[in-house]
Amino acid sequence: MRALAIAICLAALPACGTEQAATPLAAAPGADATAPAPAPAAVGVQVDIVAQGFEHPWAVALLPDGGFLVTERPGRLRRVSAGGEISEPLAGVPAVWAHGQGGLLDVVPAPDFAQSRRVWLTYAEPGPGGTAGTAAATATLGDDALADLRVVYRQAPKVRGPNHFGSRVAFDRDGHVFISQGDRNDKPLAQQLDKLQGKLVRLDLQGGIPADNPFVGREGARPEIFSYGHRNMQGMAIDPLTGVLWASEHGPRGGDELNLPEAGKNYGWPVISNGMDYGSNQPYPETIGTDAPGMESPYHVWAKSPGLSGMAFLRGQPDSPWNDSLFLGALADRDLIRLSLDGNRIAAEERLLQDLGERIRDVRVGGDGAVYVLTDAEDGKLLRITPKR
Repeated sequence: MRALAIAICLAALPACGTEQAATPLAAAPGADATAPAPAPAAVGVQVDIVAQGFEHPWAVALLPDGGFLVTERPGRLRRVSAGGEISEPLAGVPAVWAHGQGGLLDVVPAPDFAQSRRVWLTYAEPGPGGTAGTAAATATLGDDALADLRVVYRQAPKVRGPNHFGSRVAFDRDGHVFISQGDRNDKPLAQQLDKLQGKLVRLDLQGGIPADNPFVGREGARPEIFSYGHRNMQGMAIDPLTGVLWASEHGPRGGDELNLPEAGKNYGWPVISNGMDYGSNQPYPETIGTDAPGMESPYHVWAKSPGLSGMAFLRGQPDSPWNDSLFLGALADRDLIRLSLDGNRIAAEERLLQDLGERIRDVRVGGDGAVYVLTDAEDGKLLRITPKR
């Protein structure tokens, strides 16, 4: 593992501040409205390169043997040893629609991976006539190939366009798997319950539909749906301390969100939004404001979009200065966001890795408290981040 020629010591940034500071974090109306306090005194950051040379890596999974799995958006899955050796692409990966934001996306070990060797993948699946949609599959991990691939979820209908596929996978404590998605840049679909675009779906671990999903038995609604009104969820994680599901969501020009999705609730896109149309810098015609009856305002929102992607919690490390934190990758701002947590309350925000100038695509936390991030580039890197006191 090679150390970068930097050990970054960053001044802590106020969570709510001026434009000269990092992007401010604002509490949404009706959410956790306690204003975040300034972050505690910053510590140094040690950055080590685990491996590099990936083509637009999208997700990293930490394996029990100390190695990793890394997806590359063009459609390749690679093993990385604990020492940083990168394998040839594994065989048996499903065909992906690798255009725009589409391709091979998330990879996550199943909860029983130690026994089953099963992994979950999400990806943009090609359809007829140039259409595509988000899909999820499970497979058994071998030394140089996936076996027993089974597609367990397909977004319907498949539509045209290269954007807003999501997609992350998270497992709760009760035998469910959550699959985040995007609206495929077709805004009205996010509010239509007979379509799967712009929805968070919940399945059981065999790919079936849980009987207590909120829209089971409702005419004109897809039973897979857990929540709806989402624009493009590219980050999702279960808090290991509380069991609460958190999801990050891209706004348009402004208005990136954190949500704590709940069953059956409508998160508003595109009817409510804190962002603007890219072309006019005005609200979209469909948007009536930042809140509306029957729709959930964001738990927290950034006025200027960091470009939120992967996210991970660091809990249960009392000796770490980063204990009780949520880390989020930032693509547009090219840094790593650390939110200091007090339960579910966001107490402070700090920006790390600003000097790298890299798009941070994914974030995972190891059992030893180390933070692993992927940089999204033609020569992407897997980095290990640790506090340096």
